[in-house]
Amino acid sequence: MMKQHNLFKFLTASALTATIGFAQAGAVDALKKFNNDADGISGSFTQTVQGKKKTQTAHGTFKILRPGLFKWEYTKPYKQTIVGDGQTIWLYDVDLAQVTKSAQDQTIGDSPAAILSNKNALDSSYSLKEDGSSNGIDYVLATPKKNNAGYQYIRIGFKGDNLAAMQLKDSFGNQTSISFGGLNTKPNLSRGAFKFTPPKGVDVLSN
Repeated sequence: MMKQHNLFKFLTASALTATIGFAQAGAVDALKKFNNDADGISGSFTQTVQGKKKTQTAHGTFKILRPGLFKWEYTKPYKQTIVGDGQTIWLYDVDLAQVTKSAQDQTIGDSPAAILSNKNALDSSYSLKEDGSSNGIDYVLATPKKNNAGYQYIRIGFKGDNLAAMQLKDSFGNQTSISFGGLNTKPNLSRGAFKFTPPKGVDVLSN
């Protein structure tokens, strides 16, 4: 099922990286500064996954609290929630009435989710360089140092002081593009916001 496969891959092999700055002023340095300074991030997103046979667009909101906590809620055109509580990643598909859980440290690896939730993952897992500007957005190209990372590259884009876009290409050639809005780098979040309890009556599967 394309929806579940791509969304789970995106957050567990996917999901987001943030930063600030201009390419000509040193977007890589700005990315590192943001990565070091930001303890929490929240906002909205639009995600488009382009595969060989199908393109799918989804909308939703996200919350991140370092270290190790994140929550992504897809609201349109379907409802799905992905929560990382520091130990377990929970994927709740409302339409399927199904929850899939997996160990967080084994699942996210060197993915963008790891970059967002752990401050030391960026330098340890990726090589960074300036990657030009397009449509007013300045990009950093993050190339994984490991051949088995699952991604060919990740491009992180900023407009002014705000995270604006992210582009990912996985090892199968699928491309994911994300645009962000309403970014808050000082959200008032508590660890309790990332606790997930499977609803009654849903199937719970271990991955």
